[in-house]
Amino acid sequence: RDDLVTGVQTCALPISVVDVIKPTNRKIIIAVDAGHGGEDPGALGPKKILEKNVALQIAKRVNTLFDNDPYYDGILVRNSDYYLAHRKRTQIARDNRADFFLSIHADAFTDPRANGASIYALSNQGATSETGRYLATKENRADLIGGASSLNLGDKDDLLAGVLIDLSMNATLRSSLDAGQYVLKQMGTVARLHKKRVEQAGFLVLKSPDIPSLLIETGFISNPKEARQLSNKAYQQKMAQAIFKGLDQYYTDHPPEGTLLASVVKVKPRSYTVSRGDTLSEIAERYNTSVSKILSYNKMSNSTIRVGQEILIPAR
Repeated sequence: RDDLVTGVQTCALPISVVDVIKPTNRKIIIAVDAGHGGEDPGALGPKKILEKNVALQIAKRVNTLFDNDPYYDGILVRNSDYYLAHRKRTQIARDNRADFFLSIHADAFTDPRANGASIYALSNQGATSETGRYLATKENRADLIGGASSLNLGDKDDLLAGVLIDLSMNATLRSSLDAGQYVLKQMGTVARLHKKRVEQAGFLVLKSPDIPSLLIETGFISNPKEARQLSNKAYQQKMAQAIFKGLDQYYTDHPPEGTLLASVVKVKPRSYTVSRGDTLSEIAERYNTSVSKILSYNKMSNSTIRVGQEILIPAR
C-alpha cells in the first residue's frame, strides 16, 4: 500500500512508574476511520466498486454499534467522501482522547482469486521509526501521549522523553496485537481469513504512539465474490458486528481503569465464541467458573459445543 513507510531508530531504557491523568467513570472511546476518500478512491473492484465507499459504509456501521453501547463512544473519523491525510486521521483520534483506533479498508491484488480478511498492527520497525520522529521536535512532544492518558512530554529532557515514548509505543503495540486477535477470531466467523494471525506492517495510519491501532482489511475487493459481499448491506452489518464484538470482548477481559465497563465487569456476562479444539471444561477453567454454571446460564442440556457457537460466561 502507498501508506507503508519504514525507518530505523532505537530507544529503550527501563523505567518504574509513569504518572498519568486517568478520568473516572468514563466511556471507552473508539475512533473508527474509513480508509481513503475523496480524490483517493483506494482499490477498484468489479463493476466499479470503490474501496473508499465500502470502507465508509462498514465504518459507519461499526461506529454506530459502539455509539449505541452504554460502555462506549464511537468517533467516526471520516463521515463522508473526502480525503484526509494519514496523520490528520490519527490526530482526530487523539483530539477526541480515543482509547482505540480502527482503520477500515478492503484489500486488492492483481490475481482476482486472492481472498480473505486480515488485520494489521504496527511493525516493530515502524514503531522505532516513529519514536525517532517524535523525539525530533518539541511540537510532537507537547501532545504525544494525548489519548486517554494525557501525559505531556514537553518539559522532559531528551533521555526521559525517549524512555517514555518507547514505553508508550511498546504498551500500545502489545494492546494492538492482543485486541487484534480477539477481532480476528470474530471476523473468522463471518469471512474466510487471509491470514490466521495479526500481521504487522509500517502503515502510517497506525503510527500513533499513544493509541492502540488496527488496520482491518475486510476482504479482497479485487475478488468478484468478495466484492459483491462487501457491497451488500447485510454482509457489511455482519462484518461490523464481528469487529465490534471482538473489540468488546477484548475490553471486557481488559477493561481500562476508571471506565464504566471496569466498574461493571464483575456483573457483566462475557460472550465467548467456540473455536476448534475447545472443550467446555477448558472454557470454564479459563474464566474461573464451572461447567454447571455455564450450562445453567445458557440453558444447555449437555456440554456438547460446536465451532462458532456463542456461549455466555456468567459474571465473576
